[in-house]
Amino acid sequence: MAAPILEVEDLGVEFLTDHGWVRVVDGVSFSVGEGETLGLVGESGSGKTVTSLSVMQLIPVPPGRISGGSIRFAGRELVGMSEPQLEDIRGDDIAMVFQESMTSLNPAFTIGEQICEVVRRHRGCSRREARDRAVEVLELVQIPDPRSRLGAFPHEFSGGMRQRAAIAMALACDPKVLIADEPTTALDVTVQAQVLDLLRSLQERFGMAILFVTHNLGVVADLCDRVAVMYAGRIVETATVFDLFESPQHPYTEGLLQAMPQLGERGKRLAAIPGTPPMPWQMPTGCRFHPRCPYAETACTEQDIPLRALAGDRHVRCRRVEELTLEGAQ
Repeated sequence: MAAPILEVEDLGVEFLTDHGWVRVVDGVSFSVGEGETLGLVGESGSGKTVTSLSVMQLIPVPPGRISGGSIRFAGRELVGMSEPQLEDIRGDDIAMVFQESMTSLNPAFTIGEQICEVVRRHRGCSRREARDRAVEVLELVQIPDPRSRLGAFPHEFSGGMRQRAAIAMALACDPKVLIADEPTTALDVTVQAQVLDLLRSLQERFGMAILFVTHNLGVVADLCDRVAVMYAGRIVETATVFDLFESPQHPYTEGLLQAMPQLGERGKRLAAIPGTPPMPWQMPTGCRFHPRCPYAETACTEQDIPLRALAGDRHVRCRRVEELTLEGAQ
């Protein structure tokens, strides 16, 4: 693994609800190396997006707060950093692409104005220089006739083109880390493939690290180097992409892999993980997955299960890991 550029250690995030303070991210740790892509996967509500927003220090306060842990970029601690310092880092050293492009694009301003604002904020250059840089990054993400497109508003772009524009804005200042929060979910399949190819080529060109948040294991297999699987606010398994698909070590990972559609199995019913994820204020004791796990024993319900290191830089949160032989992707 390359030297880590982004390190998250024992991260805890809480939100104030009708049930009091509820922890939705609990003891999450991972790192992303320079030029590496780490996939953060799990069902909706597992804590993936909250984790990615925490890295950017974008958790709304109130009702949320980072209740513990450390987030380091290039050795600098981000937790507790002042807002002016964070504003210098956001969009410059660390950038983010959201699931819905209109989350990051303001409908009242042209694409060119929004990219130029980012460039001038972090580079202190002239309007002409910022405009030239905007043209350059729009061309980089393969938007045709980029100079004329600077005057277009977001609603004048298709969904795929808006996502490319959002990626262009994120890349305008050559960030060291790009956080992509399900950037292809709202796009059709052909546009998804184009955006993934674009991210891959941009990473190869600039060597940036990518934290890719998704629920789609097919995308993970195509793009990522390593994977961290989240369930109920915790990481339950980490591994290289090959190892995870070949031999999952946690029953939840096995369930996710078995639920993937397979080529040549037309008409076959997809396997489903029984039950639903727990509410944050109703976390089960012991292993949080045990109510849905086909291998759970009484002991799984009694004590908290730590994330254990295995051979080959793998980690798993399962007390029966030595006994079980789980199935990977077929």
